[in-house]
Amino acid sequence: MNSLTPGRAVFLVSRREFLGRVRAKSFVWGTVAIVAVMAGYVLLQTLLFDDVGRSRVALSGQATVLAEPLRQTARSFGREVETVDVPDPAAAEAQVRSGEFDALVSGAADDLRVVVKESLGEDLRNSIDLLVKQQVLDAQLAEAGLDPAVVARNVERAGVQVVALEPGDEQRGQRIVIGLVIAALLYYSLVVYGMMVAQGVVEEKSSRVVEILLATLRPWHLLLGKVVGLGAVGLLQLLLVGVVGLVLASVSGVLDASAVAGGALAAGALWYLIGFLLYATVFAAAAALVSRQEELQAVVTPITMSIVVGFVVGVNLLIGDPTGTPAAVLSLLPPFAPVLMPVRMAMGLAPAWQVLLAVVLALLAVAGIARLGGTVYANAVLRTGARVRLRDALRRANP
Repeated sequence: MNSLTPGRAVFLVSRREFLGRVRAKSFVWGTVAIVAVMAGYVLLQTLLFDDVGRSRVALSGQATVLAEPLRQTARSFGREVETVDVPDPAAAEAQVRSGEFDALVSGAADDLRVVVKESLGEDLRNSIDLLVKQQVLDAQLAEAGLDPAVVARNVERAGVQVVALEPGDEQRGQRIVIGLVIAALLYYSLVVYGMMVAQGVVEEKSSRVVEILLATLRPWHLLLGKVVGLGAVGLLQLLLVGVVGLVLASVSGVLDASAVAGGALAAGALWYLIGFLLYATVFAAAAALVSRQEELQAVVTPITMSIVVGFVVGVNLLIGDPTGTPAAVLSLLPPFAPVLMPVRMAMGLAPAWQVLLAVVLALLAVAGIARLGGTVYANAVLRTGARVRLRDALRRANP
């Protein structure tokens, strides 16, 4: 047949696919676009977090002495307050109406008046209420001959001891976000690069290039080289986007669980490789059944729908009941594991035995699908014209 060893043949095909895609403007600009969208999202989250956790309050008259106490009290509720002394209450009210200030506080310390545009946020209201009560309490203690500072220290030392039998994960919220981002990246990579494999097969088949290639290569070499090459392109883009996103999130302060995110990205890369080997072979085999790009969508729709269903159902389960049995069972099954298992791993919900079992089942599925899909590909890729029925391709494989 040829003098090329199997390893050399697969390497040459994969290098051709990898370099051809990486050097393409579509890959470069596509990666830049994804990174830009991610950067915009991180920036938006930063602005939203700052806006949600910060208030700008105008102080007028006697209330100006409450600037520092108000900032300290609000900080205890998890809110940052910027105070501005204003000489003209009427002008400050206009600024509240325009949204420049969240509130205008005026009056005596024990009888404050607060002006807002529509409503006063709960954290800010609680801060002001507590401050007023503290001022009244200090006045009452002074009248009774007690030192308010001493009483405050004694009250601050008082408290309860809380013993948690099952301590919660303080990073659980960030773990969920990280897991969902990894799932979205995996979903995108599997669908986009799986379709690239399918489109490449049909393109080579319709242009008769495959006939020239198979004159020196075996079908298995061509299929495996194409899957490996395009899989490497997808992995490169996944890692580039993931690392840039991790850096942006860490620098901006949106994410403080960088170690968790790094581990999730590594797990995502592993499951991308497994998932791509699983689905790309199916994409290639399905594409070999047709000879025109117009017919491609019909044969790959069931494959893409399985990925979509796995992503949608899995994400809904993980958001609604991440510790439930359905989510755990689905994450073990090969069609769903590449998307769901890395999410459960990022959330800290997947024990080691479940991860190992999912990997073993997925690799067994890859071996079976590769054998079946490779056979269909080998028997159908040279048949042009009318669409090849799957049953006919299998019948030729098993006469």
